[in-house]
Amino acid sequence: METWELVQKTLSHIETHLSEELKIKELANIACLSPFYYQRIFSRLVGKPVMEYVRLRRLAKAASMLENTDQKIIDIGFNVGFENHETFTRSFKEVYTITPEMYRKHPRPLSHFNKPDISLKYRLVNEKMPLIADKVVLEVYRKHLAKKRFFAGLSIETPFSNHPSIDHLAELWHDFHLKKKKVDAFKKEEIGVGRPGHREGYLNYFVGAEVDHLEELKDFSEFILFEGDYIVCYFEAEDFYYLTRDALDKAVHYMYGTWLQKNKVMVEPFMVEIYCENGPETSSMEIWFKQRKDE
Repeated sequence: METWELVQKTLSHIETHLSEELKIKELANIACLSPFYYQRIFSRLVGKPVMEYVRLRRLAKAASMLENTDQKIIDIGFNVGFENHETFTRSFKEVYTITPEMYRKHPRPLSHFNKPDISLKYRLVNEKMPLIADKVVLEVYRKHLAKKRFFAGLSIETPFSNHPSIDHLAELWHDFHLKKKKVDAFKKEEIGVGRPGHREGYLNYFVGAEVDHLEELKDFSEFILFEGDYIVCYFEAEDFYYLTRDALDKAVHYMYGTWLQKNKVMVEPFMVEIYCENGPETSSMEIWFKQRKDE
């Protein structure tokens, strides 16, 4: 068994034992590594120290319980492995900027540090060959767009971060859908576009829907998907929530971290999320990367 497979095994163990005391030595034993090497390899593969990862997964589970159950907040903290209410509250606020009490009273979308599938760093699939990884099915293919497409919507510029926090992008989607209902010009297909912000360390994110033309939509931001050659990653998940959270995160990391690099494909500095449907029944979507003209 490869070392990454052993570390992945400990990730599954952590996920099913979040309410229990988790010790480095025990996790290292599962991975058949010394505690020293286990911690070094874990941080390299996962991107977080072991116990910080455990804390973030506990908080993600706690957030779900706060939203979907009526358990007492103090009990939720204990049930996900925190020693006391004070430690739980302090950790939750440190990560998400709001307390558990505030979140339950006034829920806001949160971004979490998801359980990774390390295998995606080491598995390279051929084009049009499906890859199944941790409840996600991915397929990569090439597409030529012969005619530009027009989209109108809303955009924000927000600090780029891989850390859990308030999900401002999800809130932007919510605001757009409220405004979209009042306009007849919008078509069914929607997109999200991530691109570098005007300030260093910032992300400019656009959400919108396709329109025939932009002239009569002056109150909205605009985005044009230009003609050209695109690398498309199509992926499926079991439901819309998992699709837009874990599955999207895994697909993006796979494309940027593995597929594009190993195939030596250079792309323009933006990524387009394509939603043919956008509702609780939606289980598939695409992300597009525009190839650079010098390719």
